[in-house]
Amino acid sequence: MTPVAALSVTPTAIDGLLVVALDVRADNRGWFKENWQRRKMTDLGVPDFGPVQNNVSFNTAAGATRGIHAEPWDKFVSLARGRIFGAWVDLRPGPGFGTCVTLELGPETAVFVPRGVGNAFQTLEDETAYSYLVNDHWSLAAKDSYTFVNLADETLAIGWPIPLEQAELSDADRAHPRLADVVPMRPRRTLVVGAGGQLGRALLEAWPEATGVTRAALDLADPASVAAFDFSPYGVVVNAAAYTAVDAAETDEGRAAAWAANVSGVAALVTAAREHRCTLVHVSSDYVFDGTATEHAEDEPFSPLGVYGQTKAAGDALVATLPAHYVLRTSWVIGAGKNFVSTMASLADRGIAPGVVDDQYGRLTFTAEIARAVDHLLSIGAPYGTYNISGGGEVMSWADVATAVFTAHGRPVSDVTRVTTAEYRAGKTLAPRPRHSALNLAKIEATGFVPAPVADSLAAYLD
Repeated sequence: MTPVAALSVTPTAIDGLLVVALDVRADNRGWFKENWQRRKMTDLGVPDFGPVQNNVSFNTAAGATRGIHAEPWDKFVSLARGRIFGAWVDLRPGPGFGTCVTLELGPETAVFVPRGVGNAFQTLEDETAYSYLVNDHWSLAAKDSYTFVNLADETLAIGWPIPLEQAELSDADRAHPRLADVVPMRPRRTLVVGAGGQLGRALLEAWPEATGVTRAALDLADPASVAAFDFSPYGVVVNAAAYTAVDAAETDEGRAAAWAANVSGVAALVTAAREHRCTLVHVSSDYVFDGTATEHAEDEPFSPLGVYGQTKAAGDALVATLPAHYVLRTSWVIGAGKNFVSTMASLADRGIAPGVVDDQYGRLTFTAEIARAVDHLLSIGAPYGTYNISGGGEVMSWADVATAVFTAHGRPVSDVTRVTTAEYRAGKTLAPRPRHSALNLAKIEATGFVPAPVADSLAAYLD
C-alpha cells in the first residue's frame, strides 16, 4: 500500500462518481486513516450524504466478483484490507447511461457512488474486507428497486483482471441482463403537499409526472398522518399546504389550527425530509414582516404582526435548519378559484361598486409564476436558501389592482372607492396586515429567473 500525502477528491467520467484519495498514516505497527471525515470531505466536494448504515463484505479468496448493482441510495466504498478492481456503470436515464469507469482500490482510496450508478468489484487478494456506508437502511423490499447489468456485457467490455470464467460469481450475477435490455433507474419522484389548493394545482399542471397529495392523504395538522406517510420514493417535497385564514387565526380555535399546520406540521415535514434526504421546498409569505420597510429582502429579520405571520415565520425558521431547502417567500397570491382578482371581477360584472384599501402596497404573485420559479431553482440547482418571488413591475395598492380589473371588465374607474385601512377595518374584527408587502426580487433574478410583469399576468388571467 502506498501512503497518500493528503486527502483529495477527483471527479470521473460518470457524473457524481468521485474518487477520494485518503490520507493513510503508516508506521512500524501498521497504518491509520480517517475513512470517512464529514467536514474535510464535504469541503472538498463529496456530498453530505448522511450515511445511516455501515456494511462490510469479507471475501475469502482472490477472484470473488460481485455486481453490477445500482441501488436506490448513495454509498461510500472503501477497503479495510486487501485490494480490488472496481467497476462502475451509470444506469441512470440520460446521456451518461452506460458510461463505465474502472479503478483499482486499496485502503488508500475510496469512491463515492451516487444513487443509480451500478457498482461491482473483483477481489485481487485473499481475505479482502470491502466496506461501504449507505444513506438508507437496507431491507428486502428495497432490493426490488435495484437495477442490474451483466458483468460480462460486451458493450461495457470491462477488463476484469481475473477472467469471469475463472472467478467466483453468484448465479444471480451471471443472469443479469445486458445493457441493451436494462431499464434505467428512475429518479426519485417529486411530491406536492397540498395538491388541492391554488398553488398545488398550478404545480401539478407544471409537473404532470409529480405526485400530488391532498389533506385527505397527508394532513400536516395531524402528526399521525405525517408519521404514517411513506416519503421514501421522493427526492423533492414541495409544501404548498398551509393554514391561510388570516383573520380566523386570531381566534382561539384558529390560533391552534394555524400553529398545528404551519409549525408542528412543517416541523414533521422537516424531520421526514432529513430522514429521507429530500430537498424541501416551502412556500412562505410577506406576513412574516410588519410592513414597515417599503421593500423586503430575504435577510430582513422577522417581525410578524399577527398569528398567521407568526406561524409562517416559525415555519420558515424550522425549514432553514434543513441543509437541502428552498423557502419561497410570496405576496398577494392569485390562482385558480376564489381570490381577490376573481372577487373584483365578479363585483364588476354584477355592477357592485366596492370600497378597496388604497394604503397597502405590493405586487400580485400568480401561482403559475411561483410554480415556474420553483421549477427554475430546482432545475438549475440554485444554492439552497430563501428566495423572494412575486410578479415584476410597479408596486400597486389593492385599489390599483381593483381598478385594473374593473377597467378590463368595462366598468368605470369611479366604481372603485379608495379607502384607508382604518376606514375599511371600522366595525370589523380583522387581523393586522403589513402596509408594505413588496418583495425585493434581485436574488432570484441573479439566478437567471425573470419575473413576469404583473400587468401581463393579470391581463392573461382576466382573459
